[in-house]
Amino acid sequence: MTKSYDVVMVGGGHNGLICATYLAKAGRRVLVLEANEQLGGGAATREFHPGFSVSACAQWMYSLNPTIAKDLNLASHGLQYAAKNLHSIALAKDAKHVTITGEGGVEGVSAQDKAAYREFRRKMGKFSKLLDKLFTVRPPKVIENNWTDRINLLKIGLGVKLLGKADMYELLRLGLINMFDVMEETFDDELLKSLISFDGVLGAHMGPRSPGTVYGYLYRHMGDVYGFNGPALVKGGMGSVGVALANAATAAGVEIRSAARVKSIDLTAERASGVTLENGESISATLVVSNADPKTTFNNLVGRRNLETNTVRRVKNFRTKASAAKLHLALDGLPEFTGLSAGQVGNRLVIAPDMHHIERAFNCAKYGEFSTAPVLDISIATVHDKGLAPEGKHVLSAIVQFAPGQLKAGWTEATKNAFKELAINTIADYAPGIKELIIASELLTPADLEGEYNMTDGHWHHGDISLDQVVMMRPFPGSEQYGTPVDGLYLCGAGAHPGGNVMGLAGKNAANEIIKRGGSA
Repeated sequence: MTKSYDVVMVGGGHNGLICATYLAKAGRRVLVLEANEQLGGGAATREFHPGFSVSACAQWMYSLNPTIAKDLNLASHGLQYAAKNLHSIALAKDAKHVTITGEGGVEGVSAQDKAAYREFRRKMGKFSKLLDKLFTVRPPKVIENNWTDRINLLKIGLGVKLLGKADMYELLRLGLINMFDVMEETFDDELLKSLISFDGVLGAHMGPRSPGTVYGYLYRHMGDVYGFNGPALVKGGMGSVGVALANAATAAGVEIRSAARVKSIDLTAERASGVTLENGESISATLVVSNADPKTTFNNLVGRRNLETNTVRRVKNFRTKASAAKLHLALDGLPEFTGLSAGQVGNRLVIAPDMHHIERAFNCAKYGEFSTAPVLDISIATVHDKGLAPEGKHVLSAIVQFAPGQLKAGWTEATKNAFKELAINTIADYAPGIKELIIASELLTPADLEGEYNMTDGHWHHGDISLDQVVMMRPFPGSEQYGTPVDGLYLCGAGAHPGGNVMGLAGKNAANEIIKRGGSA
């Protein structure tokens, strides 16, 4: 038995580090235990070929809450941006690309669609500001007479009313339909519709016709409220986020141990009382906070035998299907995309010809198959951050959808190579000479992401961002306000409200709730 702590944090992902720092600032003695050598969870930089490094999982920064960045003084702890407010460019084979600019406009479409986009962005901006009021507090329970929850509900209700009658009606209407229908009724240009709708399904096991994808779009665009007018690239890759957060945590007095995998969350008289590491070391604590996903936390660390039947059922029903893979290419030079200048290549590039194409790509994943015509979200970070590759060389990183974690044929070397070739061939349709530039390549499937970053099914958000798994339903009733059915155990990861996306609010909100309860369950 080693020394005791007020709080033991299981997992050193971004939410875990944020939660730990706020708790330490409030006077708690906190230990963070991270299974991997590198901190930050899915916000990771990895050298996949000698001299070539990529943001291995998350590749864009677009929704870090500014209050957290300020409270933790992340700029002074090393967080820098290589580029901000990048454009999103939907690529067309005929080079008639469509661009959503970092200034909030759109290029390459008709005057009518430009006007429609301005109105769409205004409306979605109002809805995102309303969501922000909900995201920055604990999710209210509607069936209990708690004054904090009542006040939060009243504030949200007032925010809805202040939208005005027309926008309030529109919000309620949009919550019940999908991105496909919204795009069809709003825009004419197929490429613009595809680019916008893709943001509603990115990283999810959903297509544009799936219910709840409007919420997925709003969720992804919370950065519009937080000062991100487009994707940003972190200098040094996304792993620099973990470094800055770890530096902030250490400065606040948090003790951090990496390469320290937790084997179990220990219970004493049915209350969390510490953890046991894989090496057999036991660490006691007044509270245990898990940054791991809910399924890993309850099934693997607490153990089903220690849970009530109802909790076991709810954990099982929490949907965690992932459908996004990551492609990494080490390149001998900067690829030339038809119709784009060298400067434009450094923006976010999307290959999704139309919404029907995205939906057909998703259809494959429904049946346990990878898409034969995948859609991609591409970053060539070395245009802005040259330190990620040797001089004159480049790295390309792409989110590739759709690739189910549980592939019916199994993720063998053969199936991985086949999907990788499909993805490369798809890029080559828009950048004809890219194959001749490839020095090395790798594909990380959801199964690989699960093994590398300890996320059930390789799901970035630890569970679907869908209407029945958000707010007071996240991750499920009984664990919706960061506390869990296990006394002394809290959740603070992306599986808790409001979710992931390197936003950080799940970690901050969990810390606030623990502090408010006085450190008890």
